[in-house]
Amino acid sequence: MPGTEALLGKGESIKGYIGFDPTADSLGVGHLVQVMTLLHFQRAGHHPMALVGGATGLVGDPSGKSAERNLLTEETLEHNLSGIRKQLEKFIDFDGGRATLVNNADWFRSMRFLDFIRDIGKHLTVNYMLAKDSVKKRIEGEGEGMSFTEFTYQLVQGHDFFHLWKEHGVQLQMGGSDQWGNIVTGTELIRRRAQGQAWALTTNLITKADGTKFGKTESGNVWLDPARTSPYEFYQFWLNASDADAANWIRIFTLRTKEEIEALEAAHTKEPSARHLQRTLASDVTERVHSKGDVDFAIKAADVLFGKATIETLRSLSAALLVSIFKDVPCKDISRDALVKGIPVIELFTTHSGFVESKGKAHDLIKQSGLSLNKEKVTDKALVVGASALLADRYLLLSRGKKDYFLVRVA
Repeated sequence: MPGTEALLGKGESIKGYIGFDPTADSLGVGHLVQVMTLLHFQRAGHHPMALVGGATGLVGDPSGKSAERNLLTEETLEHNLSGIRKQLEKFIDFDGGRATLVNNADWFRSMRFLDFIRDIGKHLTVNYMLAKDSVKKRIEGEGEGMSFTEFTYQLVQGHDFFHLWKEHGVQLQMGGSDQWGNIVTGTELIRRRAQGQAWALTTNLITKADGTKFGKTESGNVWLDPARTSPYEFYQFWLNASDADAANWIRIFTLRTKEEIEALEAAHTKEPSARHLQRTLASDVTERVHSKGDVDFAIKAADVLFGKATIETLRSLSAALLVSIFKDVPCKDISRDALVKGIPVIELFTTHSGFVESKGKAHDLIKQSGLSLNKEKVTDKALVVGASALLADRYLLLSRGKKDYFLVRVA
């Protein structure tokens, strides 16, 4: 927007905000671009404001959507708002009033409908509102079109900007490029209603190099909440980035300097199998969202799952860590008495666990070095497994090939 660069280049601290609709109790990695925008805004000496849409969350933003969102109850919204606040505080420094968190329900809750259409709606024409891409795509596309509720969303967001401009001196609204129409509705409302001036800044939407959607995996969204996406899965999302994506994302989602990134790229080019870019990216983002301990655990878990761990590494893991690492693999209980007496390894893999379908198949797999107990290849078909083999005094880890695991648990 003309004038935005000049505004930010004055050397003065200004207030700018980004809105987050609480459609879930957690932000996803797709929100991190805007969270990082606020973080950089603060690091540049400005005052960031994060708006959580307790009111707009009741309506739903139509931008980039082909169908209307489900409307949420106020109880659900309050729960979602609480989760989002905690996540924002991991990035933005709110101490001492250095940043501000606001909820638009605070100024919309007492507003009457007639006040809204009289004081806000009269300043913008229907023609102006219909010209917005988010509206045109829904009206001209297939489907049921757009409800009046969604159509008025841009007025609601526009009033947010007007309110923050008037009551808090906010001069700038930021957001993704899909929010451009809603943001400039706010600047236009400020101009028409109060002859004021405000500015807009948008960032490009992030896509993967292969054209697939950023922030999605085969299992769905990647969330910041560890209850929705475990720290290990979160770490793996970044670690599995392609070289092209890692080179792009490390510039967006970390605070590494230009020199550090170029050094990492040089190291990556020299030794691509070491995945220097991906490992640094995954560690930095996971530590900020979760903790250093979660990074260490994710690295250790990857070593265990993908073949690098030794029996010593396995024996160093607590029962809780073992369960966390192998939470998605099949598990079966056996009695401690049976293990104390000793279980022939062939029977352990077949009769006691059912991991291998037959004793004949187990014999063949051992001959092919295809079975492992606690990450060690089984070479002796006559081996008898006793209680001394237990990990954390309760588990045996069976594996077939490199990635097929089974956990035996002492009941």
